[in-house]
This record gives sequence, structure tokens and C-alpha cells, in this order.
Amino acid sequence: MKQGDFTEVAKHYHNRPAYSEMLLEKLIACVNDEKKPIKDLNIVEVGAGTGKLTQVLAGLGCNVLAIEPNDNMRQEGIKATEGMNVKWQKGSGEQTGVDSHYADWVIMASSFHWTDPKKSLPEFARILKNTSGGGGKYFTAIWNPRNIQEDSIFFEIENEIKRIVPELERVSSGSQNVKKWEEILISTGDFKDCFFMECDYYETMDKERYLGAWHSVNDIQAQAGKARWQEILTMISSKISSLSVIQIPYKIRAWSARKV
Repeated sequence: MKQGDFTEVAKHYHNRPAYSEMLLEKLIACVNDEKKPIKDLNIVEVGAGTGKLTQVLAGLGCNVLAIEPNDNMRQEGIKATEGMNVKWQKGSGEQTGVDSHYADWVIMASSFHWTDPKKSLPEFARILKNTSGGGGKYFTAIWNPRNIQEDSIFFEIENEIKRIVPELERVSSGSQNVKKWEEILISTGDFKDCFFMECDYYETMDKERYLGAWHSVNDIQAQAGKARWQEILTMISSKISSLSVIQIPYKIRAWSARKV
């Protein structure tokens, strides 16, 4: 499996956690400087994957244009958002394929770390509408990392993974990610006035879904290789064998910046 290629894991992405509706409502209130009705906001979600965030945004009444480069992921997303106010098209963070000055808000969920900010940030500024009357148009990068406590089974699992793959370097937004996103978002000069929001979020899964969520983790699989990845899955299965339901704590984190 190639790191960053989600073709093989697309079918498992429906097992992943969602995003906090409460935090998204607060974000929309913050980025909607012109106080438009939600249905009139043109929202572009880049790297939309299989539509986890897309479904939440559409459920809140948003008009969403979902951009996803991977064909398998995009097809899963189209199925997941059928009947919702969502349009899908192929594109990437560096080349969205969206018309200039189309969007009121651009957002990426658990995917901005895969882009080249020197190219993606100018692209987001291009597709955002020009500011008017002092109102800002914003880009938001949001993640939903697990909120791992030291005395939890999740902490034990993470330690075992590190033992099995000691050279592992996580690409996602978990506790090992120490990038200063507020600095990155304004680094190209296309955005300013970065602000941060976070909230706790819990999701309850059965064992099958919990293991399915692990099957969707690309960066560990790519670095571990087949043998060690199977060892990791066996270890996780053993750790959760006595549990009927698993309540997983997450910490939803979002960085937003206004177009210059």
C-alpha cells in the first residue's frame, strides 16, 4: 500500500467518526460575516473523501461542493450523500477545478496535512469570493483526532503499535502531530487573522466498526507492511475482545483564517 493513496481503504471509511455538529455550527457563525442564510452559503469541501464531514454540513442545511481526487473515495462519498444538497467533482487541494471567487467558505477535514500549503493556500484564496463590506471569506482546516488518556485501553493500543513499528511517523493530526497550523495558514500571505476552536466529541462503536475504522488508517498500513499490520490488527482484536461497545473520545480541532 502506498502512503497517501486511499484507493484500498475507501471501503472502510464509513466506519470512521463524524464531526461535532455543535462545533460546525459555531464555525459557520464565525465565518459567515455577512450573516447569509446557511442555504445561501457556497461551501467547498476539499479532500472530501467518502463524505464524513460532507454529510454533517449538508444535514445542517449547507450547499456543498465536494472535491476529492481519489475515484474510489469519491464514489463512496457520492453514495453516502445521495439525496443531499451536495455536488461532487474531481480535484485536489492544489488544483480544485472550482471557478474563481465561487466559495464563501473552504474547508478541509482531516486532509489538509496531505497538501502542499505553498500551492493549496493560494488555490483556496483564488476560489474564495472577494471580501466586501469588511466581511471575510475563510479557509478552515479541521481534524478529529482521538483524545487518548494514559489510563485507557486506547493508550495501551498506541503503545503496542509503537512497539511493533518503532520507526512509525504519523501523518495525521493525532498527538504526534506538532505542526503549528496557525503559522502555516498565514505562511503564504493569502490568509490572515487565524483563530482556533476545539471541543470534545464522543462516538460509540461496536467491535466490528472499531476494527473497520483501523482498517481505514492509511499511514500505519503503508509504513508497517502486511506482516506487521496483521500483527497490529490481531493485537487490537485481543485488546477489545471483552468489550461489547467501545466509547471513543475525540478532540475536534479547527484552525480558520481569513482571506487577505
